Amino acid sequence: MTQGWEPGTNYAFGDVVSYQGHNYKIIQPHRSQSDWAPSETPALWGLIPDEWSQNQQPASQQLPTYQQHQDGGSSLQQGPQQHFDQKPSSEHTEPEKKTHWYDDKSKLGLGIAGGVAAGLLAGGIHHIVKKHEQSEDQDAARAAWINDARARTERYNREGPSGPATWVLTQGNHIPQHALEVGKEGSSALYICRAFHDGGKQIGKASAAFEKGAIIGYKHKEHEVDTYEILLSDMFALRWVPARGKLDVSSLGYSPVEGGHEHNGTPLYIIKALYNGIFHPGKASATLDGAYIPYGGTEKNIKEYQVLCYNI
Repeated sequence: MTQGWEPGTNYAFGDVVSYQGHNYKIIQPHRSQSDWAPSETPALWGLIPDEWSQNQQPASQQLPTYQQHQDGGSSLQQGPQQHFDQKPSSEHTEPEKKTHWYDDKSKLGLGIAGGVAAGLLAGGIHHIVKKHEQSEDQDAARAAWINDARARTERYNREGPSGPATWVLTQGNHIPQHALEVGKEGSSALYICRAFHDGGKQIGKASAAFEKGAIIGYKHKEHEVDTYEILLSDMFALRWVPARGKLDVSSLGYSPVEGGHEHNGTPLYIIKALYNGIFHPGKASATLDGAYIPYGGTEKNIKEYQVLCYNI
């Protein structure tokens, strides 16, 4: 019989627990906390669908995925993973038409105000519709990132690292072993992380001391995140290379480790920079005027910094 989940317990690879009538399998080994219930920590636990538990389907078919909802929430979907750009099969000649809240004109006041109001509101309605559609695209892109990150993490757990730099999904204050430490604030180590934000993958810092676990910088503001990827590394195959100002990759002499990208696809590279006597992780690119680190509620622009590169 599967043991029930309990806080204050060390869970390792292969462990399966029951919680609120469902079974969960470990993704990231950790010591449980009262606020890290399996249903609330998808980066640590994977839901095992009830019918698959009963039928003992192969593990490769037991990968739950995320479905992002319009209200900003997300849920685990049962069944094999699918790509978001997968086209429907030829059997479906008439796909179901997707409806939106704004398809109901009565909610926009047009039924009462009539044609005059419709003309006056047309520009505003178009803006609202466009903004809502962009939000839906962001939700789908974030869900795709989480699914990809989970697949990378599960592959790492099965096979180990595929290179000197590996990204794994984690949540809250759980810092996996072999995370690359950049510096310390007081007694708390700072690690390199990245998270999806505004259509891109932004680089930031993680620490067991942070309330949510990680902080990224974007558009001169700090943003706290509780679901993120953290960088595991083998520094025998990596090195820090000095740089200054706008990053010129060709002048480094080594290949930099790409950590993320802007919403338009511009690569972001991993850096560390000295600020107030402490090394902080951050980002640099060919378009930024120097390196940027999240700090003190904003982003600090640092002109001299070091870029994480492969040793060959």
